[in-house]
Amino acid sequence: MTDPRMNKLADLLVGYSTDVQPGENVLIEAFDIPAEMVCALVKRVKEAEGRPFVKLYNGRVRRAFYMNATPEAMKIYAENELEFMKKMDCYIAIRGGGNSAELSDIPEEQMKMVGRALQPVTDLRVNETKWVVLRWPSPSMAQAAGMSTEAFEDFYFDVCTLDYAKMSRAEQPLVKRMTEAKTVRIIGPLDTDITFSVEGIAGVPCEGDRNIPDGEVYTAPVKDSVNGVLHYNTGTVYNGKNFDDVRLVFKDGKIIEATGSDTEGINSILDTDEGARYVGEFSLGFNPHIKNTMRDILFDEKVDGSFHFTPGQAYEDADNGNRSDVHWDMVAIQRPDYGGGEIWFDDELIRKDGRFVPEYLRCLNPENLI
Repeated sequence: MTDPRMNKLADLLVGYSTDVQPGENVLIEAFDIPAEMVCALVKRVKEAEGRPFVKLYNGRVRRAFYMNATPEAMKIYAENELEFMKKMDCYIAIRGGGNSAELSDIPEEQMKMVGRALQPVTDLRVNETKWVVLRWPSPSMAQAAGMSTEAFEDFYFDVCTLDYAKMSRAEQPLVKRMTEAKTVRIIGPLDTDITFSVEGIAGVPCEGDRNIPDGEVYTAPVKDSVNGVLHYNTGTVYNGKNFDDVRLVFKDGKIIEATGSDTEGINSILDTDEGARYVGEFSLGFNPHIKNTMRDILFDEKVDGSFHFTPGQAYEDADNGNRSDVHWDMVAIQRPDYGGGEIWFDDELIRKDGRFVPEYLRCLNPENLI
């Protein structure tokens, strides 16, 4: 018998996140997740009179494929994936697996080659389909979160089945204020102090229709406007490799200095292409259930009282013109237990120590979202 929590999650993903309509083609990609959850999604798509398609993946097999792929093979594979994706109206991906570092020992240049080959597929999926992506709970995720497996599963389903329609309504004042803003200043723990412009770039709500869990509003800095120092106070991961104590120095939008636990590795990623040293996204996170990072960006970027500032590719709906094969979300938390901090839009204090200050934005503080 299917866990009723799985049915509730399937209802959310099909009925709300992707809003499947009769006759739509729906691709379900499942990475190491229980068959019961995949079956629940297939049945729910069928109930919505959509057409379900399923692709199943295994983490160790995917590693072997990427490790041994040639540029010629990836070209054929990506062309096939692209043609299939062109026929899809909706996309649901649930990514599980017991080892979040499964791809970490693939040589960096090999992963860059794979990423470049598959980028057109990702771009088409992001820009042309109704899509949602989420993780599946595992013992390794529970360990990273410092929780028992059972407690983490309870946390997972609470977070993933939050009332996202309510969150969506609460986000609208921040979307409006972010869109109207001209300048931003962020002051944070360590030596963080950066300024940049967001003038003319829209604020975009994330309300459970792209990522689950969700809870952020994002925009992008004007490409050449970022100046100052940003010292992240949480760890980050890129292609399965962990990085800590990342400190970036910006001048006229460009990262001119990058240091951390693996300074050489950080700079190698930022040297992928010209756009990797410019920022493609700035976002405020406020999911009330998520309090700490766990090196899983779908959770980490939504942490209550956090922001992320992302070297690399910009999104089309908040576009500053930056293009890159990199999109590296790195998170800083500004609650008092992480050292506090302030975010200013123009001359208005928007958030202090992780809590929204203006009356019209307090609906996004945690007590008002749960």
